[in-house]
Amino acid sequence: MAGAGAASGRRAGAFGRAVLKRAQKTDTSPRAALLPKLGEVFRTYGYEGASLTLITAATGLGKGSLYHLFPGGKQQMAAEVLTEIDQWFEREVFAPLRDSAEPHAGIAHMFRATDDYFRSGRRVCLVGVFALGAARDEFTDAVQGYFDRWREALAQALRRAGQARAEAMELSEDILAGMQGALVLARAADDHKIFSRALKRMAERVPKRVG
Repeated sequence: MAGAGAASGRRAGAFGRAVLKRAQKTDTSPRAALLPKLGEVFRTYGYEGASLTLITAATGLGKGSLYHLFPGGKQQMAAEVLTEIDQWFEREVFAPLRDSAEPHAGIAHMFRATDDYFRSGRRVCLVGVFALGAARDEFTDAVQGYFDRWREALAQALRRAGQARAEAMELSEDILAGMQGALVLARAADDHKIFSRALKRMAERVPKRVG
């Protein structure tokens, strides 16, 4: 039975990766319009708890219409939501970190964009929700890729800002871990200002002079 479960997990993971690749190439407007609504369902209930009943209520579409748009069902919906998030962060966070001529400008932009995206702590990190849930194995590439690329892009910017390689990677990890922890604490304490305060303290740790 354990072997069968592992095989099923591998098949699910392979399907999820294939959907992610297709979603990057084809993004029809009817599906695109639904992705924010689907994302909020997954944020609120997690992947496991996001039943088709909840999804139909949030989107206003019946099961037939949903399966017409997403033949792969809930797994395809989740994969395309994760892809949309990844594309937003690539455009608004990762690329500016990598490509800004002035590294401090890219890092400052990251903090502003992150604060805006997470609505100053009012919005949970959906990729983090998937990372902590049982669905992580189905979306390993998306979850790991999101955090790995963010960590590396920030570390690159920190190196260009004057930090040694090891120190830059360590600070990058600390900042990402701090962001995730601050989001959880802000939600647990019902105090969204915790997140913005944490971002400000993290920004103060960035070296001031370019090496």
